[in-house]
Formats: sequence, C-alpha cells, structure tokens
Amino acid sequence: MHWIIGTAGHIDHGKTSLIKALTGVDTDRLKEEKERGISIDLGFASLELPDGTRAGVVDVPGHERFVRNMLAGAHGIDLVLFTVAADDGVMPQTEEHLDIVHLLGVKRAVFVLTKVDLVSAERAKGVTEEILTLVAGTALEGSPIVRAAAPAGLGIDEVRTAIAATLNRGGKAPPAGRFRLPVDRAFSSVGHGLIVTGTAISGEVRAGDRVRSLPSGELLRVRSVEVHGAPVDVGSWGQRIALNLTGPHSLSIARGDVIVEEGTTLTCDRFDALVEVRPSATRGLKDHQRVRVHLGTAERMGKIVPLGSREKPGTDLIASGEHGYAQLVLAEPVAAMRGDRFILRDETARRTLGGGVVLLPASEKRKRTDPATLTSLEALERGDDEALLPAVVDNSGAFSVTLPWLAERLNDRDDRVRQRADTTAALHVFELDSEVQYTTPGARAAAIAPLLDAVTRWHAANPLSPGLDVEEARASLPLLPTPRVFRALVDELEREGRLVREGSALRLPSHRIAVTGADQVAVDRVLNALSSNPLSPPDVKQLLEMLGLDRSKLLALLKAMEKSRQVIAVATDLYFSAAVVERLREELRRDLQGGRTLTTADFRDRYQTSRKYAIPLLEYFDRVGVTIRMGDARKLREAARKA
Repeated sequence: MHWIIGTAGHIDHGKTSLIKALTGVDTDRLKEEKERGISIDLGFASLELPDGTRAGVVDVPGHERFVRNMLAGAHGIDLVLFTVAADDGVMPQTEEHLDIVHLLGVKRAVFVLTKVDLVSAERAKGVTEEILTLVAGTALEGSPIVRAAAPAGLGIDEVRTAIAATLNRGGKAPPAGRFRLPVDRAFSSVGHGLIVTGTAISGEVRAGDRVRSLPSGELLRVRSVEVHGAPVDVGSWGQRIALNLTGPHSLSIARGDVIVEEGTTLTCDRFDALVEVRPSATRGLKDHQRVRVHLGTAERMGKIVPLGSREKPGTDLIASGEHGYAQLVLAEPVAAMRGDRFILRDETARRTLGGGVVLLPASEKRKRTDPATLTSLEALERGDDEALLPAVVDNSGAFSVTLPWLAERLNDRDDRVRQRADTTAALHVFELDSEVQYTTPGARAAAIAPLLDAVTRWHAANPLSPGLDVEEARASLPLLPTPRVFRALVDELEREGRLVREGSALRLPSHRIAVTGADQVAVDRVLNALSSNPLSPPDVKQLLEMLGLDRSKLLALLKAMEKSRQVIAVATDLYFSAAVVERLREELRRDLQGGRTLTTADFRDRYQTSRKYAIPLLEYFDRVGVTIRMGDARKLREAARKA
C-alpha cells in the first residue's frame, strides 16, 4: 500500500521541525527559508512505517502569503499531520488549512499539539478543546490528538504510532483512471536533463513509456523513474514520483502541468461541479464572481456560474455553509477529470471561499434555470451508471461518442468503461468495424423520428423517385451522426423492417413507384418513341426535343420505368425498351452457341443498327455477364470460362 502524508497548520506551529524529528530530513531546502526560519515552498521527505513500507511526506508552508504553495502540495494526500502550537492555540491559518483539507476530501488526520513543553497542563487542555471544537462536523472529527515537542524529542514515537494506526484503519481502493502526475516541481539536472516530481493520482508509469504533458499536449518519453530517491521499474498511484523526461523539443514544464498517459488529451476551460461554501466564509458565492481555482497543482483565474433556480435575485446564490451546483469557467485550460477536488479562493488570494468536486470536465454551456440542467447534474452527482452514462453522453453535444471519449469524461480505463456501458440499458452501442460508439436510447429515438419523416415527405414530393439520398437523409437529422454511425443506424432500421436501402437511396418498405395520371401519359409517349425504331432509339437529348418535357421530369420518369422493368439504361442517357433488350439477350445466346464469336461489325449488320448503338449494347451485355470481349470479338461468358 502506498501512502502520502501532508502537513497543515499555522505558520511557526512546528510542521517542519516535526517532520525532521520523524524522518531526519529538513524539508526547508531554500536559502531564504533557512535564513527566515519559515517554510516558503513545498518540502519533501519519506517516513518509514512500522510495517517496513515508506510513506511520502509533503511539508507545506503555513504563512497566509504562501497558501497557493500549500495548495499545490495538498492534493492526493491520504493523511494530514495537522499541527497546532500549544502556546498560540487555533489561529487563522489553522482554520483555513482545516477548511482546505476538508474540501479536498481528506478523511484521515493526526492532530499534533506542539510546543507542549512551553505551556502548563491547563493551557494544553484548553487548546485541545479548541481543536475538538474546530473539527466538529468535519470529516476529521474523532481524529487522534497527540502532544509533542519536536526539539526535545517529546511525543515523537507517539506521533509515529498514531500515524500508523490511522493509516491502517482501512485500506484504499486503487483509483480507476489512467496514469496522472500533477507536477509540483520541475527542474534541470546536470547530466540528466528535465526532472519533474509529483504525487501520482492514478495508474502506473515505467521507463520507456511515452507520456504527454497537459495542457500543452507535448509528447515526451520517460527515461527513468524514481520513488523516494531510488530507481524503480514501476512508479504507481499514491507514490511520490520523480520522472526524468526527454522530448523532441526544448521542454517547458512547470508546476500546474500534468504528466499523463500518451492517449490522454482532455483539457478544459469549463467544468460542472458540486461546490461547497465553508461556514467560515463571510459571504456566499455570487453569479459570475471572479475566483481563483486551485486544482491539483494548478492555479487558474475564473468565474463561477451557479446552476439551478434563482429564487432570490440579488442574494448569494450559494450561501455560506451551503452546497450547490455550478460551472467553473476558467481563463486558461486545465487538466481536470471527473472526481477531482478543487479549492476556490477570492480574486485577491486572501481567503479561501470554498471548494468542491468536478462532476463533468469539458461540459457544454448550460442553461442555468432549465429543469433538464438540474436533472443532469443530479445524475452526475449520484454516479450510478443508469443515470450517469446517459448524462455524460447527452452533454457531449454530439449524436454519439467514442469509447476513449467516454472513458476520459468518466476518468476510468477504456476496458472498465466498455464493461460498464455494455451491462446497462442506459446506452445504445453501435458496433463499427474498428471501434464502438455510444448514444442514448433517447437520442436514437430522436434521430429515427425525423429520419422516417424526411423519407416519407420525400416520397410524397417525389413519387417517381426510388428514395431519399443517404447523405441528404443524414443531413436532415438534428444531431448529425458521422457517416459510419449513420450507416450503422440505417442497418439497424433495415433489420427492424422500418427502412430499405437501395444503392444510395433510402425508402420506406411500403413505398412503390407508381405512375398515374399525366405521368402515365408521358410514360406511354416515351415507350412509343423508344419503340418506333427499337434498335436505334432516341437518346435523352432527342427525347427532350421530341416530347417537350423538363429534363428532371424525363429523368425521373425513366428511372421509374427502369425500376418497373419497362426500360433499361444501356449507357448514360441511352435507354432501350426492356423487351427489346431481353430479345437481343436470347438471340445472342443462341447465335453464339458452340463457341462462335461475334464482332461489332457482325452485330451491327446482324441487327441492322449502327456503331452508335452496337457498341453500347455489346458493352452492356459484357457488364451483365452475357458476353466477354476477346480482342475484337465477343463470346458467351460461359463458353469462355469452359475454354
């Protein structure tokens, strides 16, 4: 089991000296930190636990000016080592740090009452009561409180024992997502190049892996992996990891970037969230209020857009001590995933306002008071697949989504999402040649209705047409499926007996080309014109001159006549009576029996026609498999095959 321990507490309440007493490491590594005697940036160490495993330790600064640095190290921790000095008691940063670890969802804590050698027993008891009051109603209520004085070595063993006991109070399940490492340090090392460090949120990484830096999207290769300063074959979730990276260009990676698997590309500047405003906030959150968003190791400016009904215009939309749904709209993209925790601070970075959890990254802009918005957000919060999966797909703005797209939005692996999606009726799957795509039953029904309506209207307006062009039918839908998905949808409707596809046209199963009234008169005139000289019939241009019809009308009539086997298109714009073509077919079969051959000139003379008609007729019989050309002559295809 891998564990990460993080510190919290007011400035000068003994966090760094406590870590040094526990691990032997002075986490104040900067010259300025040593000169001023305060932590400014993150410090790192490792702690050996009684079972022989090592936990990563992130020591954070306590000064209010460095809360942004504290937040960069507070994500991904399993246990918070929370210090309160016995001489000072609970201070402003004590309260703010508690709000932060509560909002980040930390469930394990050991509170250390430090500097107990400087106060009376009565004072120590009073500060202990302050801690109990502070944690009441939070996830950390009931955590052990240990008295210590690090410089004197007092209580250090008891702190170590409390840490081990608290961590062993139930394990933790492996996170489902792909590899992610929010970067908290990036620096160049002589002889090695770029080194990045961070706490791995999920997945595994190995030397030789191709990875990506987000939000830039730059592809990199992992040269080596270290955990607690030692080379390892595999770095895993829940560990402090250092990666030596190389890439094709000069690398520019900094705190706030995230190293992910090569296939992960999702970044966003908008996400849906469940937001909590802490009771300590003097005011709630208002519509479009500018805030600082701290997510992972990243910090972004943004604005908050509360979602839901606005019953009291002009008042706080998410009041102090309340929860509410909101969209966070960021000034710059961030690598956010479903389930990620974040902190909200005011625009001036002076106080923590609240925080929350990402429900859906890269969400579409929502209508704040639309009842469908609330239904979707409730489904996203509830998280059961029957409600969650369609809510995510519906929010895509597309008719269907791919498996990798869905897996990224759910922050899960492709194989697990495939299993989840295939075992629920909440999604409809299209099995394509090389991939699957998902839509919702509602979206499928919403596409079928206008599709069938478009085909029906086409039949009514074009009774002589075999059907509506496939691409024109696809374009008639409110959400445009990709051509491959649309073909799959049409295949399903054909199997269900609701549509028929013939070539590039779609028709209803009940549709039959019916020529009536004035159209039947025109058909008779066409047949008479073709029959007047059956082996030298007029082409389309000549028919237009003879009959005085509109070209589109004549072509529609000819297509209808071809469908009803009255005429046959021997070549482009050249039609023969079907009866004449069938007679020629039989005569050719008889004349070419016994391996006899026929040249174009023979055919022309035999049937008293010209090369203008002889050549297209013979090429037609080649196409339909009656004859085969061999040099200048034709033979029956069957005879040629036997020979």
